[in-house]
Amino acid sequence: MRPPSRGRRLDVVGETELFTPRTPRVVAARRLHRRRDREATGRFLAEGPQAVREALAVPDVVCELFGTPTALDRHADLVGRATAEGVPVSPVTDEALAVLADTVAPQGLVALCRHLDVPLATALDAGPRLVAVLAGIRDPGNAGTVLRTADAAGAQTVVFAGDAVDPYNGKCVRSSAGSLFHVDVVRAADPVEVVTALRATGLRVLATTGYGDTDLDDLADAGGLATPTAWLFGSEAHGLPPEVTAAADARVRVPLHGRAESLNLAAAAAVCLYASATALRRR
Repeated sequence: MRPPSRGRRLDVVGETELFTPRTPRVVAARRLHRRRDREATGRFLAEGPQAVREALAVPDVVCELFGTPTALDRHADLVGRATAEGVPVSPVTDEALAVLADTVAPQGLVALCRHLDVPLATALDAGPRLVAVLAGIRDPGNAGTVLRTADAAGAQTVVFAGDAVDPYNGKCVRSSAGSLFHVDVVRAADPVEVVTALRATGLRVLATTGYGDTDLDDLADAGGLATPTAWLFGSEAHGLPPEVTAAADARVRVPLHGRAESLNLAAAAAVCLYASATALRRR
């Protein structure tokens, strides 16, 4: 083992020198907290053992696994899986892990991953029966939660359309709780073009709005959810753009049977997606 240079601390585990915040690979990975660097490199960070586990389950997605010695020892199964897949495992200091992580109390593991983008045409060729479209949703926590809910309800495709948050934003990745790695993730510039493509493949497109002329319960009772469906969800603050709402086959409101003024985005998405999932399953 080479001696440390004067004035520089050398962290080691056994014969392995630990990466520090100044190690070039850590410096490069840290830049992925910025969207422009994620876009330029086609890479993003997935933090925590759950996200790492789901990422490793997808072939050729994980480029490198960073972890503190304690975390690598605790999650030896993930280290073994990464090694078996030919993924470099890089031990890091606690300080290096802290700059790679995006949480106050990180869990010791961060995976460097490739983007998962699927072209819209490719996703639709697979014949999805349930699709969620996030049109202009900017809050990463909301977006990640809707993605997770869509996955849980059995949706095969989630589209981030228009001026939507980056699905590889750290908070969005964490909020998806691994579901980012389970569905076809599509990014599209124009949500109206997305609606056109969805309808062309035979999907019924439903826009969610508190002012919709169609009641969700009535639609379900009439059998209107028993066909392949794409749901459009807009931002919690502004809803769907008018041109997107107008392009849909129907504008649907979630009924409020109590005194609550409204539902938040994630709750409304869960109600709509599960209503479709139930109808499709019964069919």
